[in-house]
Amino acid sequence: MDNVTLGIAAIASVLVLFLRPHRAFAVYIAVLFFYPTYLVVSVGTIDISASRIVITILLLKFVADSNVRSRFKWCRLDGWVAFYMAVGILVICITRPLSEALENRAGFLMDTWLAYLAARLCITDRATLISVVKCVGVILVPLAILAILESAGYWRPYADLRQYCPWRTETTLKEPRFGFERAEGPFAHAIMFGTAFAMLVPLLWSLRHERGNWRGLAYLLAGVAIIGAMSSMSGGPWNTIIVVILLLALEKYKYLVKPLLIFIVFSCIFVEIASNRPFYHVIMSYTNPLGGAAGHRAVLIDCALEDIGEWWLIGYCGEDPGWGERLGMAFTDVTNGFILAGVEYGILGVIGLCAIFASALRMLIRLHKQLDEPVLESWCWAFGTVLVAAIAALMGVALFGQTRTIFYCIMGMVGSMPNLATKEILLSADPNVRLLQLDIIINKGIV
Repeated sequence: MDNVTLGIAAIASVLVLFLRPHRAFAVYIAVLFFYPTYLVVSVGTIDISASRIVITILLLKFVADSNVRSRFKWCRLDGWVAFYMAVGILVICITRPLSEALENRAGFLMDTWLAYLAARLCITDRATLISVVKCVGVILVPLAILAILESAGYWRPYADLRQYCPWRTETTLKEPRFGFERAEGPFAHAIMFGTAFAMLVPLLWSLRHERGNWRGLAYLLAGVAIIGAMSSMSGGPWNTIIVVILLLALEKYKYLVKPLLIFIVFSCIFVEIASNRPFYHVIMSYTNPLGGAAGHRAVLIDCALEDIGEWWLIGYCGEDPGWGERLGMAFTDVTNGFILAGVEYGILGVIGLCAIFASALRMLIRLHKQLDEPVLESWCWAFGTVLVAAIAALMGVALFGQTRTIFYCIMGMVGSMPNLATKEILLSADPNVRLLQLDIIINKGIV
């Protein structure tokens, strides 16, 4: 499969070099969605996926383009993402053999930081953002059809490709639920497959503000993404879809957000007192609509809190935390993205990951409050929905593979939102209002 992987990477790289930035970025997204990252070119101990080759070429193209570079403005979110990456590199390098650590972190940066930067450099105005989202919507259609066929048990075209993965030998994961297979497509796991679809629903839904056929297609594409997520037959993506739908429905009733947050806080307090156990144990007992092991995720939080003295400084140095017996497992499966950040990088990793979400949400909230532009406000709400849904997803699974990369692409889009907002002000606002709003945005550190 080395030749096939190189061929796919070569074709995509040529397209990336000759297409306009937003279309080149869409080609990279297509490679992420359709070509498994477990099919790699092995050079010694180094495994290089097609998507890593393409993102390298794409970023070099953007950096070499002075027009693209000139539109880039560093923001606070960039700083927090860079901080999280730096913590990850430093801790891994001081706790693992250096050659192994450098090899591991190089792949990690290509899947995360480079994807984030590519999105930041690509998305420079509303037209670019919308073009990318439209391309993503079109890409998801055949993948969702495949998900339906796979879930119904008719066709699993990627199943036999797992035999070419250097680090795992099983052909596929079969855990039927309610008579349906768990569709995983070209992804490494059904949960990752479904979560990727779920995170994109709000962005596709926002296309309803476009004119012409796209207004109607937005509903269709959002529905396609929901079906793709549900085809995974996994509780995590289903819960994420529920969160997404509730938040999108809440957009018309924003005045209810604050009372709802207060209600949730007091409800958690009441549940903890009434049940005489941590509220998250109660919540996670009822959060898997498809059944399965959700309770161990609550125990995982207990383990992390009880043993914080063991991991807070530099994590567990790549070793198993030893929580398997308490979790009822042979080993410790850290199915929580925030806890995994602590296990791998220590408390600074947890702080960095939380700060990324806090900074992104703060940016979107400020933009939403400062701007009087309904469509742009709706996009802010959509991205905020993605972030909250991602937080909910990370409470039940640690992102990896293509889904983690897609998450960082979305975060890069969030980081570009202030630039989009500034352009909207310059194009549409009254001169006096424009100057006042720009002054507020710049002084408050949004741009």
